[in-house]
Amino acid sequence: MPLQSVMEWFRDVGPLWQATLAGCFTWGVTALAASGVLLRRSFPRTLLDAMLGFAAGVMIAASFWSLLLPSIKMTEAQGMPVWLPAAVGFSLGITFLWATSRILPHIPRLLGKPAGLSKQSERTSLLVLAVTLHNIPEGLAIGILFGAATTATGATDPALFGAAVALTLGLGIQNFPEGVAVALPLRQAGVGPLRCFWYGQLSAIVEPMAAALGAMAVLRLRSLLPFALAFAAGAMIYVVVEHLIPESQARGKKGLATVATAFGFLVMMILDLVFG
Repeated sequence: MPLQSVMEWFRDVGPLWQATLAGCFTWGVTALAASGVLLRRSFPRTLLDAMLGFAAGVMIAASFWSLLLPSIKMTEAQGMPVWLPAAVGFSLGITFLWATSRILPHIPRLLGKPAGLSKQSERTSLLVLAVTLHNIPEGLAIGILFGAATTATGATDPALFGAAVALTLGLGIQNFPEGVAVALPLRQAGVGPLRCFWYGQLSAIVEPMAAALGAMAVLRLRSLLPFALAFAAGAMIYVVVEHLIPESQARGKKGLATVATAFGFLVMMILDLVFG
């Protein structure tokens, strides 16, 4: 089926299905990356650092071009103070991720540690929980943008639809190193390859669900759309600053990671300008 026909079909399936399918795509990329542990046990750390830096750049660019900028433009059209929804939503997104990150390490204790749970299993659970948490705002961002692309009359806004497609492609690309980053350390710690693959893909399984939830929320509460876009942007920036950039530079390859971050920003910016 020609690409143009696929895009026309995708444009007509409705925002809820668009968001869900887009979330499945980003989940699939993560699963593809995690499947690498079925073939090999090691991966060049330098390349992984570069990939994590690239992922950080993609998310930074997506936060502005695909989320904050549309939020500001919508605010201008609604007559509100132009800075208000962007500032409030962005702050709430950062606060939400900060609070959940503080709670995350205490989850095993709150749930009760099962008898016989090894230190390795506990670390594995926390790792998967952490990456899963950070995939939620990505799914929400995709769903919010596809929901925003459908106007109150049911028509499709071409610019926002293109931005949603660009965001999906960009987040799919940056999900590849995340899949490797979850599965590979487990494999190197002696966990079986099938379990490593399972945990790797499991970390992104929330993306289709979060995307569908984001689309449904903005379709029902359109007045909050500028706030929702900025919220997703704030949550993504928190993930970048708190985790991706420090992890990409943790082994001393700061120059490589910085260049990769800049390249990721460039790629996502081009994607957004081409599709949006």
